[in-house]
Amino acid sequence: MRSGTWLKRMTLVLLLACACAAAEAQERTRIERAADLPRFTYRIDGKVEDLVRSRERFAAFASGVRRDTEGVLAGFEISDRATRRNLIGTLAVLDFLEADYERTLARIDEIRSLQDKPADRMLAASRLRAMALAGKAGAGQRALDAGAVAAALESELAPLPYAVIENDVKGAKAGVELMGEALILGRIREVVQPIVDRAGTVSSEFAPAIVNARFALVAALPLKQAFAQTYANYLARHRVEKRDIWAARDITLEPAQVRAPVVVAVWDSGVDTGLFGARVVREDGRAVVSAFDKYSRPSTGELMALPPELQGRVGEIAARSKGLSDLRSNIDSPEAAEVRTYLSGLTPERYRAAMEELRFGGNYSHGTHVAGIALAGNPAARLLVLRIEFGHTLKPDPCPSRELAERDARAMQAQVDFLKRYGARVVNMSWSSNVGSFEADLEQCGIGDTPEARKALARGYFEIQKTALARAFASAPEILFVTSAGNSNNDASFIESVPGSIVLPNLIAVGAVDSAGEEAAFTSYGPTVRVHANGFQVESYLPGGSRVALSGTSMSSPQVANLAAKLLAVNPKLTPQQLIRIMVETADTTPDGRRHLIHPRKAVAAATSGS
Repeated sequence: MRSGTWLKRMTLVLLLACACAAAEAQERTRIERAADLPRFTYRIDGKVEDLVRSRERFAAFASGVRRDTEGVLAGFEISDRATRRNLIGTLAVLDFLEADYERTLARIDEIRSLQDKPADRMLAASRLRAMALAGKAGAGQRALDAGAVAAALESELAPLPYAVIENDVKGAKAGVELMGEALILGRIREVVQPIVDRAGTVSSEFAPAIVNARFALVAALPLKQAFAQTYANYLARHRVEKRDIWAARDITLEPAQVRAPVVVAVWDSGVDTGLFGARVVREDGRAVVSAFDKYSRPSTGELMALPPELQGRVGEIAARSKGLSDLRSNIDSPEAAEVRTYLSGLTPERYRAAMEELRFGGNYSHGTHVAGIALAGNPAARLLVLRIEFGHTLKPDPCPSRELAERDARAMQAQVDFLKRYGARVVNMSWSSNVGSFEADLEQCGIGDTPEARKALARGYFEIQKTALARAFASAPEILFVTSAGNSNNDASFIESVPGSIVLPNLIAVGAVDSAGEEAAFTSYGPTVRVHANGFQVESYLPGGSRVALSGTSMSSPQVANLAAKLLAVNPKLTPQQLIRIMVETADTTPDGRRHLIHPRKAVAAATSGS
């Protein structure tokens, strides 16, 4: 009797426990979009830089960031692994700054378990891991031993396959070589401080920048030389030329293969059309251009106007672009040496001007570089230019508003109407926006009293833009729109990147791989990304005619636009849906199922046989 009663009681306890667990699981809200994550606000008095430098002030700030970050991870079921990695990464840095090396290492293991890309699974947080291992070994020491950190990092790298991690190591080396106090604190001084001066608070959008600034300043910067030398030694031991899979796949069309000319539009920051001669769509001898300025007002000119301070400095801008590219490729060129010295030695007074010059230079040259890729090897291609302007200042200009969003919407439809008027068949769009960028801009501009208010405004402005863009694309079913997936290493659909997350039968999103087909560390991904192309150190033109290799999904997208135009050159009857089908079906899917590498030679053969 007593035994039966005990059994019944235990059964009841177990049932209650299961019920409580189920209820607890049900209470965890599932997050399917980045914009639905909760927002938090942190009070900061005085200078943010002082908070970054002060152990005591930072500890008080960090406790709030830790509480909220742990609360989000515990209270929400976040579908996106990248978002979870980022949240855990903030906690790992906080653990390290509190000298809790065991917990730092455990967090890094968790971050790596959430990685999808092979290189990231091996290398994620490798510098932080080396520092934590050295800290654990030298428990009680006031500062990390640089030799111990270097040895730990070397041990991390040694057993890893060079072919997989090469690009990441080169990028890491470039990053530490550029590290300097002005770069570390520049964003704090020029971006975060104005927010605090105006509101007295900073949101969870910018709080991680403060955490990372303290880590970089007090922990990583003193180890700069140890990191740089370790990476340099590793790369020196592995001077192996990576296998280029693209040369054998590529195809240059012969004039005899061309059935009809193809209008290829580059919807970007403008193009130096003088570099492309007779291949440009012209009227009355002049290149046909549809242009809008950064306020979405009709404009003129095929390139953005140079600000007064940059007049006569196009050559210098091009050299800096080449220098940054060479640094990331571990090429020891004069341009790389100059930009390394320039950026690592910046003074606080020069930070804003330096960053804005680099950003303007990137915008100014972007469209020309993309156009060179889109037209390569295709005598049938005829270039049509759609120019838009991107802001380059650290403070957003213009600030988001409903009026601007509505002008954006009208401009998008006007651009697509222009495409239809001039018979465009393929359009490349190597740009993106997302709802989070609207929120960040609103906070910097001091618009919206609370995170909730900014969230609502951002959603409204974003939906105006996204709806207009999707409607414009849908109004031109005969045109194939090709877009880059983005460079945030996120699921493009989760962060609602547009155009990359839009689903339409005449739109394809492209991810980036390198010359050997390895997934690029920066590339975004997700269900809308149908194919991948080379986006790592791709050579093309800058305005004025110099050539430089640049990396990004911006460089992979025009590879696909290039291929689509070649398919139309040999078979003009193909529809956008047929173009997508051919490119996807002839692509090679990698064993991990993540990458679908375009194969231009196979695709052109398929299109020719179907003509």
